[in-house]
Amino acid sequence: MNKLLIAAIVGTLATTSVFVSADAFAATTESSAAKAKRPAPARRIIKRSPKAAAAAAAKTDPIPEGSTKWACKDGLAFYLKGDMKRDSVVTVNWAKKDYKLPRQDTTTGADRFHDSASGMDLVVIPTKAMLFSDKDSSRLADECMTSEMAAGATAPTQAEALKQNPLMLKPAE
Repeated sequence: MNKLLIAAIVGTLATTSVFVSADAFAATTESSAAKAKRPAPARRIIKRSPKAAAAAAAKTDPIPEGSTKWACKDGLAFYLKGDMKRDSVVTVNWAKKDYKLPRQDTTTGADRFHDSASGMDLVVIPTKAMLFSDKDSSRLADECMTSEMAAGATAPTQAEALKQNPLMLKPAE
């Protein structure tokens, strides 16, 4: 008796689902045809207020005044503010954003400025500078030079300043 009751319920549900799906298919086909006949709605033009434009412009940091442009290969560039020979923190403007990078001690003679919070890493050797990102382990810019370096000068690094002034290398007596 139970098997007969279960079979009747399953048969009723199967029959009902066939009718429901056929009705749903017909409704979908009708609505698609109705949509095709209707003209496309007019697009709304959204006017932005001057305040919104000012807020968008405020999100990008301006290039710091007194900064030096470092042109890199592939048409990239960053701006550096600060004296690499003596400052413990320099400001790098990359991708319209300022990064404060503190000096890191190195044993190679290269000047390295790294900020672990932002992941920005600037390494400067006498012939070029490289900008890295720790976040995705990528080199953002390579073979970067100032206009003076492109003309044949060396990078304005702390190591180059020490070579030019040997008195700074001698320990105090």
